[in-house]
Parts: sequence; C-alpha cells; structure tokens
Amino acid sequence: MVSSEQMKNIEKQMFSMGMPVEALMEKVGIGISSWILDRQGLIENGAIVLVGPGHNGGDGLVVARELYIAGVNISIWSPFPLKKELTQKHFDYAMQIGIENLERKPDANSNLLWIEALFGLGQSRIISEEIVYLLNSKKTFSPDKLISIDVPAGLDSDNGNIISNTSCKASHTLSLGLFKSGLIQDSAIDYVGSLERVDIGIPDKILDDLPETQPLRISFSDLSTFVWPMPSKSKSKYQRGRVLVIAGSEKYKGASSLALNGALASGAGSVSAILPNSVSSGLWATHPEVLLLGDLNTFQNGSSDFSKVFNDVDLNKYDSILLGPGLGIAEEKDCFGSDLKDFKGLLVLDADAINRLSLTSIGWKWLNDREGPTWLTPHLGEFKRLFPLIDCSNPLKAGIEAARICGSSVLLKCAHSVICDPQGKSWQIGQVNSSVARTGLGDVLAGFVSGMGASGLASAKRLDTNLLAASALMHAYAGASCSRGSTASAICTFLAELIKKESS
Repeated sequence: MVSSEQMKNIEKQMFSMGMPVEALMEKVGIGISSWILDRQGLIENGAIVLVGPGHNGGDGLVVARELYIAGVNISIWSPFPLKKELTQKHFDYAMQIGIENLERKPDANSNLLWIEALFGLGQSRIISEEIVYLLNSKKTFSPDKLISIDVPAGLDSDNGNIISNTSCKASHTLSLGLFKSGLIQDSAIDYVGSLERVDIGIPDKILDDLPETQPLRISFSDLSTFVWPMPSKSKSKYQRGRVLVIAGSEKYKGASSLALNGALASGAGSVSAILPNSVSSGLWATHPEVLLLGDLNTFQNGSSDFSKVFNDVDLNKYDSILLGPGLGIAEEKDCFGSDLKDFKGLLVLDADAINRLSLTSIGWKWLNDREGPTWLTPHLGEFKRLFPLIDCSNPLKAGIEAARICGSSVLLKCAHSVICDPQGKSWQIGQVNSSVARTGLGDVLAGFVSGMGASGLASAKRLDTNLLAASALMHAYAGASCSRGSTASAICTFLAELIKKESS
C-alpha cells in the first residue's frame, strides 16, 4: 500500500526513466478497458464515462475510446472544463471518431455502466452536492454499475475519509499501480465497493527501493507465501509449543472455552489453563487434552494482582501465555507484577487484560519493561482505553504508533485488521469479512495466535510479527470459508485443517 505522494513519486521515477506520460495513460486506459471487457455483463446495455479535468479524466477517455472500438455503446459526460493538455487531446480524438458527448447530465435510472473518472489520486477539490447526489442515485438504482478509476470522487486516498462530507459510492474501484492506503481503511468501505488493482508495469527497480517498513496489504491468496512453524518430526509434545491460557470468569464462562479451542486449533503440542471453578469443573468433558493448573476464583473476588494466580506455576516452562479473554474488570488498579514482567516467552494480552492494564498507574509503559515479546490483540474500544492519546481515525497509523511507543506487536481488530511491530513493519488485511465480527471469535483468535506464537518459538527459537499477521489472516479466511452462522467450534475445526495443510 502507498500514499498518494508515494504513488506520484513512483510515476515521476517512471517518467524520469523514459516512460512517456502518454504511454502510461495508454497503459492505464487499456488495462481498465480490458478489465471491463472481461465482464461483459457490466456493459451489455452500454456505458458512460464521466470525465474530469485532469489526467484521471484522460484515463477515462482512453477507456471510452477502447470500449467504442470494441463495439460498446459508449458516450462521455464532462461536467468540468478540461485543464490538462493531454486530456484535451484525448477528448478531441474521441469527438473525431464519433463518441457522443452528452450535453445534459446522464439519467441515473438507466442500466448503463457508469465509469467515474472525475478526480483520482490525491484529490482535495470539493465536489458539488449535485454531482454526488447524481452518482449516489446511480448507485441506488444500479448498485453494480458504477466503477471509479483509482479513487472514488470525494474520497481522501490517504486516510479513507470523505471530503466535505460527500463522496461517490462505487460498486467497484480500480486502483492503479498499487493499492492506495486510504482505500483499505474501514472508513472507506462503503465508498470503495469491490477493490481491484490494475497493473501499470511499475519496474521492479522502483518497487525494490520502497522502504522495508512499507505497509503491506495482505489477502487470502497470500496465505501460501507465509512461513509457518514446522517443528521437527522427532520433537515431543513439549517441544512443539507450550501454551498457558488464563481466561474466563463467572460472568464470561464461555470465553475461556473459546480461547482454548483457538489454542488447540493451532496445533501447539501442549495447552494448559488456569480457569474459574465454574469452567474447570467440567473441563475433562469439553477439553480433556487441556492440563488444568489452578483456580481463578480467588483472583476474581476483589483482587486483581495476577501474581496471586500463579502460585507454584513455573511460567518459564511455557512458550506463550494468553491472558485476558472474559476475565472481567477488578477494582484494584496496579495488577501487573514481576511474574509477567520477567516471563521470557510470548505474552498475549487480550480483552480484559488490556482493559486492566489501561487502569494501572503506568498503563502501556509497563510493556516496555517486559523481558520477552508481547502481542496485543485489542478491538478499537480496548485500544482507545490503553492508548487514549493516539488518534484512531486511521487504524493503520494508530497501530504503527502504538507498536512503536510500547515496544510490542499490535493486532488492532477492525473490518480491515491491522498488524504492526515495534520496528515499524505493518500489514493490513485487505478483504472485508464480517463473518468474524461476532461475539466469541475474538477469543478464538487470541487463543489461536497464542498457540501459533508458541509453535513458532518452539520450532525456530525466535518470533516474528509475520506470524501474527499470518495467523490473523488465516482466522479471517476461516470465517469467510465457513458457512454463515457457523459455530466457533466449526471455525476452529477449519483452522486446524488449514494450518495442517499450510505447514505440511
């Protein structure tokens, strides 16, 4: 993913290497027209290209020309005076070959495909309410027949925010070259529609010069590109990842069970737990493979010092500890003691562990004193409690900042979840999947990443936030692949089979 400024610089580099501006516009227009022609259902009744004053409008005019030559019933509508010389040339040629120029605004009730090429990248111009109303009327009457080239009119391509409270709602957005970071943000979802990338032939030499910390958009097709934990076949169960889950309360009994399901689905060799009595008494029937270490009840009754839970437990026997799902909030504020601070393995803090940490006297600063690595898995509300001074209007930027200041990796759960590490690397899941936006599946995710982290430490003796990103992506994929309304157990079964396949 790139900012608008980065994309402009990439284009400038291509031009400085000898790529003519005219040639790039041709490449863009031909790429878009090919994408449209491959979807004949979109253009069976014809199309209208909405032409803006700049090079985005020029791209649209090349598309109009190519569709016209291919025999599509095509016309153009330009509500602004053309300002760019190259765009004007393409407009003049379109007129010469017989493409119709509409003198009045097009009818939003028609079933024609509209190709919106009004502003594109880095736009700041305020769009009239009349034009936005026209575009959104088209979206209402023909929800699958409004394509935006590069960036929908009225949308900030860097932050995904709308400009002056108005923006086009596209059914498809064809991002040119690379995905623009604003198009991936949750705030842009209702305006971008289905997001596709159109290749413009950026040389590898230019791509290789992008910084190592360049945010990466990841999708389900990227699962096979990640490196998964692969313990040696000769290793015992205790050498395949040992997980300790501390979760649940009288109020939230199911959270511990869901987290355990997630940890077991990861394939970790050994899963242990410290649970409230109401859950642990029946553990043998629901999770017979889980080793019960202690009782959380005394911990739930007024005390919030986690160190009182561990008693004789040797924490450093474990590769990872998950703390938080369904714990509830206690009254005491200072609850994170030396046991967790000195733990050298992976500490995963989720849900109420994050909420409790936010109530301590030093908050997230406690994380900087940890001996081992820490992964945080908050949703937006929990994130705001722990990092109240960070602007959350752009989740990607918020996650990057949080990971930097607290020295921990952050999985910020959103529609497009964000994963960031303290060194500035970041990933964002680019496919929306509302199937995992359900009660309990966050507990499953916390257990799953804890197990994956334990397996990673056991097999490689090191931990990379790549594994957190891969695990979050796999969880989203599992939710999308299972039928709507599938239980958490069904999703965990799918996860277990998927991780077996990917790590084989």
